Amino acid sequence: MKILRLTPGTQADILENLLKRSPNSYETYEKRVSEIIADVREKRDEAVFAYTKKFDGADIHAGNIRVTEEEIAEAYEKVDQKLLRVMRSALVNIRSYHEKQRSNSWFDTKETGIILGQKITPLERAGVYVPGGRAVYPSSVLMNVIPAKVAGVDEIIMTTPPDRDGKICASTLVAAKEAGVDAIYRAGGAQAVAALAFGTESIPKVDKIVGPGNIYVALAKKAVFGHVSIDSIAGPSEVLVLADETANPRFVAADLLSQAEHDEMASAILITTSEALAEKVSEEAARFTASLSRREIIEKSLENYGYILVADTMDDAIAAANGIASEHLEIVTENPFEVMTKIRNAGAIFIGEYSGEPLGDYFAGPNHVLPTNGTAKFFSPLGVDDFIKKSSVISYSREALKAVYPDIVQFAECEQLTAHANSIRVRFED
Repeated sequence: MKILRLTPGTQADILENLLKRSPNSYETYEKRVSEIIADVREKRDEAVFAYTKKFDGADIHAGNIRVTEEEIAEAYEKVDQKLLRVMRSALVNIRSYHEKQRSNSWFDTKETGIILGQKITPLERAGVYVPGGRAVYPSSVLMNVIPAKVAGVDEIIMTTPPDRDGKICASTLVAAKEAGVDAIYRAGGAQAVAALAFGTESIPKVDKIVGPGNIYVALAKKAVFGHVSIDSIAGPSEVLVLADETANPRFVAADLLSQAEHDEMASAILITTSEALAEKVSEEAARFTASLSRREIIEKSLENYGYILVADTMDDAIAAANGIASEHLEIVTENPFEVMTKIRNAGAIFIGEYSGEPLGDYFAGPNHVLPTNGTAKFFSPLGVDDFIKKSSVISYSREALKAVYPDIVQFAECEQLTAHANSIRVRFED
């Protein structure tokens, strides 16, 4: 891995390099995505079936696009029972964590005849996109579906691309059933996102679309935003490790590679105050990479977006971490909780040498759908709040309004909105 001294210049160069990975930088794909969305919006099922044949090689029609209960039962027979037990344990942890995020409606009543409040309402229907093909992520099924269930969403629709035989991965189907998905459809890519956004004869329109996908899926979600809500436009995965001389170099190297193996655009960065640790981590990373199954992907990822930065002080390291605003942030220092209090920008924070990033991916409970590409400066992890709406509630008695109506009239007339002023004044005509 590249070892650099942390300076304002190197930090600026790294940030510029990382931003190149953003889906917002892929304008060349947008025209094709727009064409697919327009086609699905016009031809509905017909377009979905045609694109599924073209891109996935599967013959899908109205009679088989929805996965049957019999197919789900068969999936349970194929899934390793040990994996099923692990999946159920993870589900309990994820549900327990997200149940703590629930918020309730509230009302504040005053003796003057004023009632103000906030009404919490779950979304009626949510759509979950799940990748298929070479990418099989049952953990993402749990992470996207369970917050929606905890929020009280009425109906959860899932789409996922089939293989050439029209089959869906057994572990994906089992995860969906365990999490509580109501209907599963064989559709992927931009065409599935369009179907969820606008509805077809087979796939119902949803209120919100969540879930990861390739660049076509990301850009399709961006394009339909406004017609429906979306979770985010996710970029490639990333991890940043903050470490001092007390960190175990083998642990740090292993954690960096756990993200680098995602794809060639994944980012893995170590910021440390120890030159000795930097050298050891680089050596350990090379040793691990030589024996890992996704060696070529890891090497390309580290070549493009892997960095080891040596900082003069921990405060400099923390400032750089806040500037990068990584999706995953690990703190492996002598006093990690003290460092954590100074972190402003991170999707998920992992504290201590036994809190490796994969713990959050699969099992601990917090959501692994996290802001990427610096958006942790203003976005949060997927959670229960993503599947609810908040409505303001206002009720004034005549007496309460009478006490303030001249003020409202004056404000409205200041903005030259005389109909607004009249709407209040008319209630107190002689």
